[in-house]
Amino acid sequence: MKFTLNNASADARAYAYTGSREFNAAHRTAVFIHGAANDHSVWALQSRYFAWHGWNVLAVDLPGHGQSDGPLCTSIDALADWVAALLDAAQVETAVLIGHSMGSLTALELTARRPDLVSKLALVGSAVPMAVGDVLLDAALNDEEKARRMIVDWSLAPNSHIGNNHKVPGTWLPGSSLALMRRMAKGVLHNDLAACKAYVNGLSAAASVRCPALVLMGERDLMTAPKAALGVIAALQSVRTETISDAGHNMTLEAPDVTLAALWRFANE
Repeated sequence: MKFTLNNASADARAYAYTGSREFNAAHRTAVFIHGAANDHSVWALQSRYFAWHGWNVLAVDLPGHGQSDGPLCTSIDALADWVAALLDAAQVETAVLIGHSMGSLTALELTARRPDLVSKLALVGSAVPMAVGDVLLDAALNDEEKARRMIVDWSLAPNSHIGNNHKVPGTWLPGSSLALMRRMAKGVLHNDLAACKAYVNGLSAAASVRCPALVLMGERDLMTAPKAALGVIAALQSVRTETISDAGHNMTLEAPDVTLAALWRFANE
């Protein structure tokens, strides 16, 4: 589904996957927000299941990613405003926000800015603040392929590096993760990582959130280790946590069924 959003220079097209179902703003809506140098496809199983079981789905491509026009948003604040503008364009009155990694920061900031739009908030693979090492940032700027491989090494649990993913037969997770990042234009990865590192409002945003929240963590996550979520968990007023065993940062792909089950329970409570 495509929307037209107005930016400072011109109208821009924004894309959101609806799970191959007709979108009806009168129905309850789940919004899925991807992470750095990714697109809506990382939510393939979860978004499609929601869409075929009674929910509206908007799995967005953030600006300059996937099928959405640029320019890139250079801050989490700008990403939150962009998603809010998309929801307003879609005439969504309230939604469950589900964000992964950079998308979790975007969802958190949007919930703080526009509490009227958000009924529930799910943070998947999150850390607040989200530390990004200088070595990774430098590689993203000067040698993107090296940075992509570093991210794959750190994002997947050890078992996910070995052969095909037994939970999704035929899928080779390191290769598919690299392929998705390679589809992005030059500079997207560095832009996204820099935005995550620069975001300093996370804990105060979390303290202002009044709706129910879920923090979903991967037990073997090296990118956003579970201990890095302790601050945001403490700041949120109505929060529950779940940890997926033997999954890393890319739990939406490493443990898609378990991730779906956790999100489905939370959304339908």
